Amino acid sequence: MANIYELRRYGKLAFLVAAAGVVALFLAFSDSLIRDLSQQERERMEIWADATQQLLAATSGAEEVDAANIDFLLGIIQRNTTIPVLLTDADGNISQFRNFELPVADDNPAYGLPSNQANVAFLQDRLAALQEGSRRIVIEVAPGVEQYLYYEDSTLLRRISVFPFVQLLVMLAFIAVVYFAVLSTKKAEQNKVWVGLSKETAHQLGTPISSLMAWMELLGDMGVDADTIAEMNKDVNRLSTIASRFSKIGSAPRLERRDLNSVVSSAAGYMSTRISPKVNLTIDTAAEAQPVDASAPLLEWVIENLIKNAVDAMEGHGDLSVKVVAGPSGPAIEITDTGKGISRKNFKTVFNPGYTTKSRGWGLGLTLAKRIVEQYHGGSIFVARSIPYQATTFRIELPYSD
Repeated sequence: MANIYELRRYGKLAFLVAAAGVVALFLAFSDSLIRDLSQQERERMEIWADATQQLLAATSGAEEVDAANIDFLLGIIQRNTTIPVLLTDADGNISQFRNFELPVADDNPAYGLPSNQANVAFLQDRLAALQEGSRRIVIEVAPGVEQYLYYEDSTLLRRISVFPFVQLLVMLAFIAVVYFAVLSTKKAEQNKVWVGLSKETAHQLGTPISSLMAWMELLGDMGVDADTIAEMNKDVNRLSTIASRFSKIGSAPRLERRDLNSVVSSAAGYMSTRISPKVNLTIDTAAEAQPVDASAPLLEWVIENLIKNAVDAMEGHGDLSVKVVAGPSGPAIEITDTGKGISRKNFKTVFNPGYTTKSRGWGLGLTLAKRIVEQYHGGSIFVARSIPYQATTFRIELPYSD
């Protein structure tokens, strides 16, 4: 069973690793796409800068350019309707700007500085930010005379840059939904198996228990010692109780107001005569009654199961204590043994179905105990502490009865 549990855990890990790999590949592809688009915009801006350079040279008379070429150059400049650009002189004074969304409407937003001071301040702030980056292209207007073209990402590129993160969130949400849906389905299937197994076990035990009860009546008539018959009756009644416990799995048990001291004393007292005499069992109940709403047969089952596990962990010899402790919100049961202990990484794992360190164990005892305590009684069960071969404590916390 331990191997099956390990394989199941590795299967979950493999699923998460595969999902992480898919996400990483997607991000790598998106990053490559963004870099390619950014490079294309850089090349467009270089063409735009060349056109601006030639147009400035033509308008200044430094070069002769025919009308057709001027129209062509103007067409290149005017076709840029998406990439925000700023054109400045060598001293950083803005001479032209395009495709910026100004905070205040302006009559002539495409050329020269705007008339509104708020817009001027806005463009100066954007220029200062661009001057700190690397998106600058030098335009040589004339020998020794330079202008600078600064540009930002286009609206399309900015949207594409954000889109991978949106898709990443969607993918992670989808993976999480699938993962938890699979876990929920597996848990539901496991619950059905346990419930079916429990009820079938109770059904199968019914016939031999009834037969044993009939034989007990005959043993008295056959002259068997009365004390022997009384002890055998205890075990037959215990079998009947166990069958009743199994039959209750899968259906909400009837909870009754009980004193936790008496429930613990009954379960631990029964186990005291059925464990190794080399185990020193001590039972310490609270000074006052601890009222709880409980199904006594199921809660006793949990206590007996923890005691059995503790005896197995001690290999039949050591000290074992069962203690009822009063708390502010409810009483607690602490079962402490001096066995081999539990590593901290397995404090929660021990309650998973299939986990066991026994060669013949099914790994369902603590799982059922957790279900009984948490789902049926509204409490909690956990490993409080564990020091190998010194002290390992399981703690059950229950709410007080209303």
